[in-house]
Amino acid sequence: MSKTIPAIRSVKPRALVVPLARPVKNAFGVIDVGPLVLIDVETDQGVTGHSYIFAYSKLTLKPLVHLIEEIGRELVGKPVAPFDLMKTMDAKFRLLGWQGLVGMAVSGLDMAYWDALGQLAGKPVVELLGGSPKPIPAYDSYGVVDPVADERALRRSLEQGFRGIKIKGGDGDAANDERVVKGVRTLIGPDIALMIDFNQSLDPAEATRRIERLAPYDLRWIEEPVPQENLSGHAQVRENSPTPIQAGENWWFPRGFAEAIALGASDFIMPDLMKCGGVTGWLQVAAQAEAANIPMSSHLFAEASAHMLAVTPTAHWLEFLDFASVILAHPAEIVDGTVTARGPGLGLEWNETAVAKYQV
Repeated sequence: MSKTIPAIRSVKPRALVVPLARPVKNAFGVIDVGPLVLIDVETDQGVTGHSYIFAYSKLTLKPLVHLIEEIGRELVGKPVAPFDLMKTMDAKFRLLGWQGLVGMAVSGLDMAYWDALGQLAGKPVVELLGGSPKPIPAYDSYGVVDPVADERALRRSLEQGFRGIKIKGGDGDAANDERVVKGVRTLIGPDIALMIDFNQSLDPAEATRRIERLAPYDLRWIEEPVPQENLSGHAQVRENSPTPIQAGENWWFPRGFAEAIALGASDFIMPDLMKCGGVTGWLQVAAQAEAANIPMSSHLFAEASAHMLAVTPTAHWLEFLDFASVILAHPAEIVDGTVTARGPGLGLEWNETAVAKYQV
């Protein structure tokens, strides 16, 4: 092994449940706390790579931690070479499959590898990838809102310079969706991008009806109108939609995106670093997006996504949905509605006092 490549000494995951300043309600319920798994990959060169993943439910915290611990034991002594390690994981889990907790664990580990390499080089990851930190336009991501009750919060987003707002739909009937969209559009004005996310809650026929009803309100995109695995349904909705269709946060690894793009499932794509294969997987998805001329946004993980969108040829929007700032020493900053990558590495440093408070 080359002396310039660090080797993995240990892998340490920790489960946390952090408070959310703004709970997120969607068509299926309310996310009122943030179940996170922090991943620390210690190397033999005095550098520890950091990443975090979002477990969605407190129920998955314990199995995720155990899975990462078990994978980590087999990684000890291996060089921190992300592409090589991804091939190793592919061989290990090919028969089981990449979806679910395995994919989340593998992606989270990959992000930590790249963070370690960036720290070792004293550079942000974006520079390791041949780019440079630059402001990425961000939209403020909400759950279900009420235009009256949430007016103050929405106006605060505008004051921060956000040029886009995303809200959730599908928790009621079509009339309720229209009431909310109309109210928010009136509040934010015609020049701010407005998106709505249905979180996979509709069937293709109902999605088509609702999209037609919402067309007069100049929505930038309709997100995940039907279940994510129903690629033909997405393509059907897209064919009949006057508004662009956005999807991809729940498509797994580059292979999943290749299938979706081939079927014409959406106008835009928004990979999630925790599901697309981390930094290594994102690069492959970005190449597919460029080849197909598809605008590409991010899902969650604003800190790391700012690095990746800066080297994404078809970069579109960065989603700002804050789950981790309470346990970060240096949370992501919104400057005139943008987020800029920071380093070294991915710019992640734990606030260990907060981590100890929220660890479970």
